[in-house]
Amino acid sequence: MIIDGKMDEQSWKKADWTSSFVDIEGEKKPLPLQNTQVKMLWDNKYLYIAAVIDEEHIWAYQNKKDQIVYLENDFEVFIDPDNDTDNYYELEINALNNSFDLFLPKPYKHGGQPVLTWDIKNLRSAVSIEGTVNNGTDKDKRWTLEIAIPFKSLSTENVAFVKPEPEKIWRINFSRVNWQHKIDENGKYARKKNPETGKTLPEYNWVWSPQGVINMHVPEYWGFLQFNRQKIGKRKR
Repeated sequence: MIIDGKMDEQSWKKADWTSSFVDIEGEKKPLPLQNTQVKMLWDNKYLYIAAVIDEEHIWAYQNKKDQIVYLENDFEVFIDPDNDTDNYYELEINALNNSFDLFLPKPYKHGGQPVLTWDIKNLRSAVSIEGTVNNGTDKDKRWTLEIAIPFKSLSTENVAFVKPEPEKIWRINFSRVNWQHKIDENGKYARKKNPETGKTLPEYNWVWSPQGVINMHVPEYWGFLQFNRQKIGKRKR
């Protein structure tokens, strides 16, 4: 697999898409304004994730590792390898291919504190753009993100590596943060604010598996990832 953000490989072409993302609150809110879908593959070393993110205005300015990427538009991955809703990992990437990752020993609601110093070792990712980044004078089409997460990187000093095996089930979810924006006189994008309060307008949260609440850190509502031993393109009968 060549991680270049282009999904040219036959394996990607044969892989199934997830359903289109919905609002994080599910049926409580309208469907997203723009489409997002994901494909997944795996081999002995990596979990491969590809996301196609339709976006009329592609913008991102955070370009340093571990900046808080979700303060701008981003794509996020949440993984719980042992499926117990504790000891899970989060990855955020923006259209500049800048990443922010962390480990949580337990959800915030149970007193969990994020370990911001944890990194996905040997992470590979790439972005391709159909349009232009940070150009408010045109309309863009989409950005495509391709990720390879080494399985062995999903561990810490206190949490053992969970080997992916056929029929094994992990918990996983994907989120897309999309902010309402404005473009200033210099052509720079910024999050839009409420003119009456001066506060930033809330973001859209579009996800694969709806949470029911505006909170990605409720792992019991994530979806399931079941590993399959068959080669891509062949289905069990």
